[in-house]
Amino acid sequence: DFHTIGITSEHDKFKRGAPIPAPSRLSSREPAKVARMITLAEMGVDPWPKYSDILKEKAGQSKTPVIGVTGTGGSGKSSLLDELVLRFRADNPGKTVAVLSSDPSKRRTGGALLGDRIRMNYVYGGGVYMRSLATRGSKTEVPEVIQDAIAVVKAAGYDLVLVETAGIGQGDTAIVDISDLCLYVMTSEYGAPTQLEKIDMLDYADIVVLNKYDKKGSEDALRDVRRILRRMHEKFDVPLDSLPVYGTIAARYNDEGVNGLYAGLLERINRKCGQKYICNIPEDRVSHTSAVRFAIPPDRIRYLGEIAETVHCMNKTGKAFR
Repeated sequence: DFHTIGITSEHDKFKRGAPIPAPSRLSSREPAKVARMITLAEMGVDPWPKYSDILKEKAGQSKTPVIGVTGTGGSGKSSLLDELVLRFRADNPGKTVAVLSSDPSKRRTGGALLGDRIRMNYVYGGGVYMRSLATRGSKTEVPEVIQDAIAVVKAAGYDLVLVETAGIGQGDTAIVDISDLCLYVMTSEYGAPTQLEKIDMLDYADIVVLNKYDKKGSEDALRDVRRILRRMHEKFDVPLDSLPVYGTIAARYNDEGVNGLYAGLLERINRKCGQKYICNIPEDRVSHTSAVRFAIPPDRIRYLGEIAETVHCMNKTGKAFR
């Protein structure tokens, strides 16, 4: 008993904090109230059961699109999402964005790093609300409370909702059930081409992104992904180049592949969700794939190491390293 030993429970701390906002008072102009409502949903304490139905009904009347971003761990989902937010804010001033990121909870400790915000630089400032959520005991790539969190930000009036999952394996598709459009982010390091057959998200993704396109083998990987996507969706009469598969380098400034992804994403949102979002990126800066420009050729990626080994060998033996 917390009260018997003089320790206050987390529920009581929450109730004694700032006033819990009413559902009708939620607004994208007051992110602190939005954050408190999502915390209320995570804890599941009163008055959330009463608020839940009200918020879901209000969110059901909203036409705000929900974009799901999923993919393997380390594929660059957070960096790519950050670049999309940057472009959206620049082209659509006055529009607001909610970013809901999921991070896995560790089974042994129960903790989660919630480190997605480390990779994001453009979510700070007015017009963008970001919330990191732990998957806790959901046993999937998204927390059980994610639908409640989406209902809260939609009820608050955000114009675009971006949901990022934790890193996934080959058979995880939970993001499909909670989003209007899905992006699957991967890299060229998926193994043999037959491994693509096992990736369930390729059946459901509206857009596939091959990030880190500057890595060796990315062009071959892009071709393989396009071919299997055309076969999975039975679009044999569609040219490979026109399939929604983009090669991007999210770490590069103003990357033309990311620009192409952004333009293609907005076009699909406008068409499928009835929005009128604007893309002001010049056509000469838009491409389905990033231009591959190597500072160091891939076959000489260790050339500095080779020089160091040769010098070390010469200093030690007086002969060049062979």
